Amino acid sequence: MTHRRILAAALAAAAVTGCIAPALAAPPPMAAKAVDDAAFSPLPDKPSGRAVPEIVKAEVLLDRARFSPGAIDGIDGENFGHALSAYQVQMGLPASGRLDQPTWDRLTAGAPAPLTSVSVTAEEAAGPFTKTIPAKFEAQSKLAHMGYHDIREELGERYHMSEPLLMALNPGSKFAAGQRIVVADVDAAKPADKVARIVVDKAGHDVEALAADGRLIAHYPASIGSDEKPAPTGDFTVHRVDRDPVYTYDPKYHFKGVSAKRPFSIKPGPNNPVGLVWMDLGGDGYGMHGTPDPEAVGKTQSHGCIRMTNWDALNLAAMVDKGTPVSFGDVQGSTGPVPAAAPVPPAPSVPGPSVPATPAVGAPAGQPSASADTAKPAP
Repeated sequence: MTHRRILAAALAAAAVTGCIAPALAAPPPMAAKAVDDAAFSPLPDKPSGRAVPEIVKAEVLLDRARFSPGAIDGIDGENFGHALSAYQVQMGLPASGRLDQPTWDRLTAGAPAPLTSVSVTAEEAAGPFTKTIPAKFEAQSKLAHMGYHDIREELGERYHMSEPLLMALNPGSKFAAGQRIVVADVDAAKPADKVARIVVDKAGHDVEALAADGRLIAHYPASIGSDEKPAPTGDFTVHRVDRDPVYTYDPKYHFKGVSAKRPFSIKPGPNNPVGLVWMDLGGDGYGMHGTPDPEAVGKTQSHGCIRMTNWDALNLAAMVDKGTPVSFGDVQGSTGPVPAAAPVPPAPSVPGPSVPATPAVGAPAGQPSASADTAKPAP
């Protein structure tokens, strides 16, 4: 949803949720063959900020291996570097966080082509879409569904891609039903493992999933707390997993930009403040969850919880059980257990269900405040 953050500096309210903004300008086209046939070449020491085929290929292969770069965008950024570093550690390679020849060789060995061609289905094209999403939480509570803004946003999330990259690979496409488009082949991912333990690295802004034998089986970028509402430290467990959650706001949270004096709820959907899934970590109101703005994950702050892309949160949720331990700590680059530390500070209580037959999520997990949206966490 990069297009929703373009006006963040001018529209402070957009930092709370990301209301609609002007349409994206068409990015430079990128040929699918250039990505599929990309060979290793050293990246410049100073990232260019432009999408390049080699990084698109590496990001897709990292995503398949469950070392998520977040939204696949072809850009040499922090999330890409963190995913590379975690992959390098797991593969026994020097953990430089840079794409080098040995890492490229390991990633690409025997790998299917990173891109594939698919047809836009009638169901995808039909939506329903929520074209206008108000900036304020109170106004969002009036909507019947927090759906995707449009087909580009839907397809971008479906294939773990940024909208600019989707457009670059499909220049001029209307993404109409039946139309063939080029997308990241993320469905070629390896089979899921069972997660025995989750490590939340607050300093590194990462979530790591470990197997029972200590192997690192998945790595995800995340936005983890803020100076205003820091994430906890210590040990938790997964209490429940709610898919398509209702978000319940309690005035006790005192979020910037929210003036309501009474609790209210926001209906489910991918643009719900906690996205498509909520993994509850206990009655203190902490949880791991999705987001309506995947391209901001790892780059902005959260209200104390762990915000991931919708697809990463759903991927992790499918591998955990009730009782899976979750450890929080400040150990950047961790690939093992985080020792317990100070007791968890008090947090707001969890409101009860507000919509029949739908799990209610009452946790301090709203979108970042206007000031937090542009505040980049320490690496």
